[in-house]
Amino acid sequence: MYNAGMILEGGGMRGVYTAGVLDAFLDAGIEFSSVYGVSAGSCHACSYLSKQRGRAFRVNVDYLDDPNYCGAKTFLKTGNVFGPEMLYEQIPDVLDPFDHQAFLNYPGKFYAVVTDVDTGAARYLRVRDLRKQMWMIRASSSLPLVSKTLVVKGHKLLDGGIADSIPIRKSIEDGNEKNVVILTRDKGYRKEPNKLMPIMHLRYPKYKAFLHAMETRHIRYNETLDFFEEQEKEGKILIIRPQVKVDVGRIEKEYDIPLEEDLRKNFSRIRRQTGYGSFYKLLLTRVERIKNGHTNKKVGGMS
Repeated sequence: MYNAGMILEGGGMRGVYTAGVLDAFLDAGIEFSSVYGVSAGSCHACSYLSKQRGRAFRVNVDYLDDPNYCGAKTFLKTGNVFGPEMLYEQIPDVLDPFDHQAFLNYPGKFYAVVTDVDTGAARYLRVRDLRKQMWMIRASSSLPLVSKTLVVKGHKLLDGGIADSIPIRKSIEDGNEKNVVILTRDKGYRKEPNKLMPIMHLRYPKYKAFLHAMETRHIRYNETLDFFEEQEKEGKILIIRPQVKVDVGRIEKEYDIPLEEDLRKNFSRIRRQTGYGSFYKLLLTRVERIKNGHTNKKVGGMS
């Protein structure tokens, strides 16, 4: 296991890219001591931590034609564009069973990022047992406007990407000097101001701090991208992102299966999509040691 953080950005249906990367990590036997999932990233992290290769991809695309999974019917019926009963009960319990025991056996820590609607601040929830804490994943993935606000112990919670889209600084604060970040946007992407702010003000008029977080999200996001450049120069971060624009919306029923199948084939595909650096070379060395059966040796101070 690497003594490093892995951070999974959200992005709705663009998360199928993340699913492919995580499958490649599973194939290579790569584990991280700390995992941080945001929105859809928290959903994909679950199948990675339970070591269920292919499950994140299946859950993301296999039920798109089911009206109980997502769409206008689900939204009118439940107030959520993604049906919570199907996503968080039927799929993990019946349709594509989640391996809770394997999840419990994962030796690292897992955090789901949510936004506190009252304060507008991010909360980093430690997920230990999904049989009791599935609500954390649901809260992290509850998009504003198209999801009901989840209320837990008096706290109003929505999508974690609002307050902290890519929690690199939280990972560093937790002591992770090295980090791997999986993004769902191509290099060169810069987030723009939210065009839906007038609607946000109508929908959440009492929550000034939350609205401020929404209005300034693009600033924090772009500042984080700038911070990544500094971290890359220092060899402290490995960024894995699509080479080209993933032209899929957050809520989208069209998807490019060839792209995702290609991503899931092997680690070498990911290697060609990333930059080079000392930490990246350590990862490749680790993969080679795994292939050769030398899984207990330390590599460059990382075990």
